[in-house]
Amino acid sequence: MATKDELGRRGEDLAVEYLQRRGLVVLSRNWRCRDGELDVVATDRNRLVVCEVKTRSGTGFGDPAEAVTQFKAARIRRITQAWLAAHRVRWCEIRFDVVAVLAPPDGPVSLQHYESAF
Repeated sequence: MATKDELGRRGEDLAVEYLQRRGLVVLSRNWRCRDGELDVVATDRNRLVVCEVKTRSGTGFGDPAEAVTQFKAARIRRITQAWLAAHRVRWCEIRFDVVAVLAPPDGPVSLQHYESAF
């Protein structure tokens, strides 16, 4: 059985592969600052796409996307401002997405992409 960190890393890898197949270019993965971390920062060449990845092995605690609360979304927005400042981006259009990955130990993996989730 995979540890929580291994499961999360697998989910992020799957999410990045999915986003790249859809034409997005990944700019940062697991970018950290004192306020927290952004899972994936990418661009579709028109806007910045900040993507929170939530991975679960089952739905016993709800759908993975349900873990992105209003509090978490506000934190991601603040961290995005730090990313923009660190990369000296003055202004750009930003879209916030969630990729929910369900990876049960004994079944197929499913991935749901929520564009403009918050």
